[in-house]
Amino acid sequence: MRRLALVAVVLVAGCSAAPVASAPPSPSAARSPSPPGAPPDSPSPAPVDLTLAFAGDVHFTGRTAGLLRDPATAVGPMAPVLAAADLAVVNLESAVTERGTPEPKEFHFRAPAVAYDALRAAGIDAVTIANNHALDYGRTGFADTLDAAAARGMPVFGGGRTIDEAYAPLVLTVRGVRVALLGFSQIHTLAESWKAGPATPGIAMAWDVRRAVAAVRSARARADVVVVFNHWGTETVSCPNADQRSFAAALADAGADVIIGAHAHVLQGDGWLGRTYVAYGLGNFVWYVGSADTGVLRVTVHGRAATRADFVPAVVSGTGQPRPVTGTAATAAARRFADLHRCTGLAPAAG
Repeated sequence: MRRLALVAVVLVAGCSAAPVASAPPSPSAARSPSPPGAPPDSPSPAPVDLTLAFAGDVHFTGRTAGLLRDPATAVGPMAPVLAAADLAVVNLESAVTERGTPEPKEFHFRAPAVAYDALRAAGIDAVTIANNHALDYGRTGFADTLDAAAARGMPVFGGGRTIDEAYAPLVLTVRGVRVALLGFSQIHTLAESWKAGPATPGIAMAWDVRRAVAAVRSARARADVVVVFNHWGTETVSCPNADQRSFAAALADAGADVIIGAHAHVLQGDGWLGRTYVAYGLGNFVWYVGSADTGVLRVTVHGRAATRADFVPAVVSGTGQPRPVTGTAATAAARRFADLHRCTGLAPAAG
């Protein structure tokens, strides 16, 4: 099948084994945590077509902070695209706290707990916190981030109060299908002090490849679909670097079905690594500065196989919200995304 049949121009808007993470109540009955104690070898449901929606970096800082005055509209006009999916996931590029001390780094992002309400209102079902801003306000702020997620009913993954929690898959049952979500950060800044430990809160680091691979294998044993959302890449560079490509290969070999990425602040290309679908970078989505191409990536999964990927193009607007583009602008934006495939080393179709 040719690539254009798989990554389509969408003219709607334009063209070590870890335990399963516990999760707060989910936004809808169709998207719910697996029952506690459910056996990992319970029979899988008959394959159905699931639509998984992904977007990149989200925070409420600077010009986007004021959006939280109306949480129901904070994410903006791309929210219906997220809400229409069976499962929607983004990267929360922020501490959720009003406490803590800024860490020794250049940029610091934080937001009040109502940020989770805004994400839920947009149809977002889970967020990764495995990134280089989750501990911007130290472990005090990180504890608040976890506590607020539980209180506001937003499942999070990629971080936790211990190393086992941080690397544990979040398993959500979506239309009878068990979807495991894992998150890893491949950013060097403060990685040693931010990583989770045996009794230390923190995030899951990609640099511990052995543990990350073990986490994917553990998820593979108990879920029907395994999705990994990585924070990785070189900022402002639209081609994946060697570390991204090497880590993606290790995750695919371990059993990941879908690999998604963010952090570079620009879009990066997509394609297939054997039978694993990889989208290296989804750029900024709700962002405090600049204007750039963005969008929602919709991945169709049948059984374990990602069978189709549709990119719904948008642009980061003056409010910081993503706004859909239409007509010739949408066609051009979708073509720019498709062209990023050239430097990924990925195949245009599943192998």
